[in-house]
Amino acid sequence: MNIPAIADLPIAKVLSELVLTLAGHHELVLQAPPGAGKTTAVPLALLDERWLKGRKILMLEPRRMAARSAAARMAELLGEEVGETVGYRIRLDACVSEATRIEVITEGILTRRLQSDPGLEDVGLVIFDEFHERSLDSDLCLALCLQGRELFREEDPLKLLVMSATLDGDAVATLLDGAPVVTSKGRQYPVTTLYRRTLKLQEAIAPPVTDVVLDALANSQGSALVFLPGQREIRAVARDLGARLSAYPEVDVCPLYGSLKLEQQQRAIAPALEGRRKVVLATNVAETSLTIEGVTIVIDSGLAREPMFDPVTGVTRLVTRRVSQASAEQRRGRAGRLAPGACYRLWSEEQQGRLVSHSSPEILQADLAPLALQLLAWGVSDPQELCWLNTPPQPAWQQAISVLEQCGAVFTHPQSGLQLTPHGVRLAQVPLHPRLAHMLLVGCDIKARETACLLAAVLSERNPLGNESADIADAIALLLGEGKCPERLQGWFRRVWQLARRYARIATEVHQPRGAGFDVGADDVCGILLASAYPDRIAKQRSEGQYQLANGRSASVDRGQAIAGEAWLAVADIGGERGSSTDRIYSATRLNPVCFDGILAELVRREDLVEWDQREERFSAQRRRMVGAIQLKSSPLREVSDEARGEALLGVVRRRGLDILPWDSDTLQWRARVQLLHDSVAEEGGDNPWPDLRDAALLATLEQWLGPWLEPVRKLDDFARLDLQAILTGMLAWPLPLDLERLVPERISVPSGSSIRVDYTQHPPVLAVKLQEMFGCESTPTVAHGKVRLMVHLLSPAQRPLQVTQDLAGFWRGSYQDVKKEMKGRYPKHPWPDDPLQAPATRHTKRRSDA
Repeated sequence: MNIPAIADLPIAKVLSELVLTLAGHHELVLQAPPGAGKTTAVPLALLDERWLKGRKILMLEPRRMAARSAAARMAELLGEEVGETVGYRIRLDACVSEATRIEVITEGILTRRLQSDPGLEDVGLVIFDEFHERSLDSDLCLALCLQGRELFREEDPLKLLVMSATLDGDAVATLLDGAPVVTSKGRQYPVTTLYRRTLKLQEAIAPPVTDVVLDALANSQGSALVFLPGQREIRAVARDLGARLSAYPEVDVCPLYGSLKLEQQQRAIAPALEGRRKVVLATNVAETSLTIEGVTIVIDSGLAREPMFDPVTGVTRLVTRRVSQASAEQRRGRAGRLAPGACYRLWSEEQQGRLVSHSSPEILQADLAPLALQLLAWGVSDPQELCWLNTPPQPAWQQAISVLEQCGAVFTHPQSGLQLTPHGVRLAQVPLHPRLAHMLLVGCDIKARETACLLAAVLSERNPLGNESADIADAIALLLGEGKCPERLQGWFRRVWQLARRYARIATEVHQPRGAGFDVGADDVCGILLASAYPDRIAKQRSEGQYQLANGRSASVDRGQAIAGEAWLAVADIGGERGSSTDRIYSATRLNPVCFDGILAELVRREDLVEWDQREERFSAQRRRMVGAIQLKSSPLREVSDEARGEALLGVVRRRGLDILPWDSDTLQWRARVQLLHDSVAEEGGDNPWPDLRDAALLATLEQWLGPWLEPVRKLDDFARLDLQAILTGMLAWPLPLDLERLVPERISVPSGSSIRVDYTQHPPVLAVKLQEMFGCESTPTVAHGKVRLMVHLLSPAQRPLQVTQDLAGFWRGSYQDVKKEMKGRYPKHPWPDDPLQAPATRHTKRRSDA
């Protein structure tokens, strides 16, 4: 299609190559920098291609604002209205007709379209724009398109075009079966980079940002684009600029973020009026998705606010973090699209080198419950069955399945594995997070559809009453006309009702009653709905403002809030610092615990807790009714199975260690003797009849050797009354007890006739014997079939070691003479012969020996 305005775009230089390459391939990767014109030029350039056969082009945009803007620009280039050849579909808004052949859509729209038509029969090409942003939905849509094409479009394959500003093109090309890569260098004017003081993550950023904006306006021409992490910072900088822009009456301040009214967004994107300049205060939506006319100055805070999901707590937190080097370069490039520009970075040049190269893909840090629901609806129970750039992480996947189980959306089939329940199938048809979709249908069950739809809409938007009232029921009351809505909330009021009406239509279409209805009091409705959506965030009061959550964590709510005095809360919005054990409750409402006996009964589980009461140091058995980690009620359990009781007592031994058992010296010696035989056989290999009695082995086999003997134990002191040696002896099969005495005897007979106890707890075992009792003994005593030599401690008459040896023959012929010289004068009553090998062994003095 020949459109003169496209010829002036940087992307025009590679359009012929792109068109020709895509005609011969079913996949293509296009790399083009921001501002090259790929979003508007590429779909139009491909519209008349023969291989399309009159079918549609779908172009995915990660943001609603960008989708509308792209459709409007393409329609303008064609000299048409939006909704003719080019249209769009986004949440709550669509502008298409039967004539529409290019549809710009957001990714969630494509997911639902694929579920109803996996082969996309009326589509010839799907374009993934701004794929470098790596949203969860774009990764999911690409995976589904690849499998859907393989299964349903083998003869006439769906073509796929992945476009990106900054991307590892080779990785994407590999995923797309070796797709060719076309690269556009774009057109970039020089941009001067100026570094400023590094902003700290926790500091108020409005004052330093405002200072830099004013400095930039004074030293540069053109309009400015300011990148800020979120709406709060945009409003703060707008206030500061409003108070300090008196010297620049020609400058207009224009916020730009997703939830603004369309006319406000268009005002920010459109060129400044003649003779005027703009300061556009934007989130990262302006990095690549939108072209803002007239910008030659970029002020980059270096910060972005991104959702971060914690699979341990099941909470998604908004985290303010440093941008990546790739994002910083994209932002910087915005200043050089039309003319030479300047980029002011609120961080040091040294800090630039410490930024990460690329942001982490959303699939690696997001709540995967929506993805899991869509995959199961697609017929995939394991994400490994699809092709991904990054496979969904297993911990987040398991947590997602847990959420779906809580919503009654899945079950495990004995042969087929994980599948959707009929309720889960209906949840997949609702364009909401599974939690909110479940809440919507529960609302229909309890005849509270309007409240459920409003609540879902409020949770999908931002609750503007958060600072004034943490009770979300107050927002619902305002929406239902209980009080006049302030002027500042009129936009929010309209958006919420618009969403709610849409959800009401969807709920009516998909809802089917589940079982008998429940009579629910009007005051309990909000609590029931929130508890259904977030059962893991049900909270029970510990003290004023302090709560225990069903997920086991602690949470607090500002004591100045009315709900801080409620005994039970159903929590909607919760946050906190990563690594902290206590969360902060931002939005919740009262929950009536009586509902756990009715509509919320499925959240209650009964468990028999047989445990060791560590505070009382005694065995305890209770029957408890639990909501997650919260105990509703408990009562003594009169009948306890031997298995449960034994496991509780063994748990005490595992926690406290084997020292809780009565290890006397005889038992320790017995244990060491058996261990010696076990080790000597183990060195030779083969079957080993002797048990391993090391701590680790004993703890690993407590059930077998200790469990049957714990019946008498009721309190801690009872462990000390166990006959431990008899228990351990039971581990030896017959005739091992006899072999034990034969192979490693407790005592050894020495030449003097004495029977001396061997200390097997030392390594090697020790025979401590008076030196004179070993006269005439040239061979060192051994045990275990002669495999283990004893360590002989030859003692003085005062029972002190004179020599420690495993070589008696060497001792007698060697150092004995030195010992004799030293000891003969000290102990003259004891024999110290010149030839100890010929002298009679004795345990007596000379006089008694002579006698």
